[in-house]
Amino acid sequence: MTAPPNPTSRASQIRMLCVLPAVIFFTAFWLLPAATLIALPANNGWDTYLLVLTNARYLQSLLNTLWLSLATTLVTLILGAAVGIYLARRRFRGRQALISLLTAPLAFPGVIVGFFVILIGGRQGSFASLTSSLGMGRMTFAYGVIGLFLAYLYFSLPRAIASYTAAAEAMDPQLEEAARVLGASRWQITRDAWWPQLLPTTVACGAIVFATAMGAFGTAFTLSSQFEVVPITIYNEFTNYANFAVAASLSIALGLVTWGVLYLSRVLTNDAKAAQ
Repeated sequence: MTAPPNPTSRASQIRMLCVLPAVIFFTAFWLLPAATLIALPANNGWDTYLLVLTNARYLQSLLNTLWLSLATTLVTLILGAAVGIYLARRRFRGRQALISLLTAPLAFPGVIVGFFVILIGGRQGSFASLTSSLGMGRMTFAYGVIGLFLAYLYFSLPRAIASYTAAAEAMDPQLEEAARVLGASRWQITRDAWWPQLLPTTVACGAIVFATAMGAFGTAFTLSSQFEVVPITIYNEFTNYANFAVAASLSIALGLVTWGVLYLSRVLTNDAKAAQ
């Protein structure tokens, strides 16, 4: 007499069949390329892994990317928090239309954002035409650090506004009301009632903005003729010079820095949630 089938064993088999496509996809399109990328610099010697720290040009490119991403993140969080909190706490005619307009750039790729900056601050842009009419020559700002910063800010700000608007709408109004009853000042309300509730959003949004700015290519490709960042350096080494080992080394450095920030944001977010 045969034993009846084990329901637990059958459920485990079904789960394995469901997970198998994901495992195959993850292995083929992430683990294998990542392993190849990590091993590639070793072909030119182990010192290639540290090239971003020992070569002045590559180090400057990394530092440019770091401080530009940090500046973009800081300004994005400040403006996004101010606009998002205002939109969450105010009700007025056309509010939904305004939110839609502010978040519309989410649909634009980086190349389009760069094109917008060129239309304003490029050689044939409106700013150059204005300075020329004032007798100051055709002044531009699109192709350097100012143009990149404005483009990164334009690209990142809609995400911050959407995140802070949703977070501010979910805040508990009773905490603020209790603080007012107890005589708290506006600063104390912001510090003790708003900040703890907005901290997880701030950390998570900041990490996403930073990671996006670190790896932005389309915008940088359009505007970075006078200011080099790591994605453009990787592109040049890979495409123009066929220097695959150096491109892989720079990619690893960029990935490690970005991963470290994302990991730290997860730790801070979990700590903030645990403290609430």
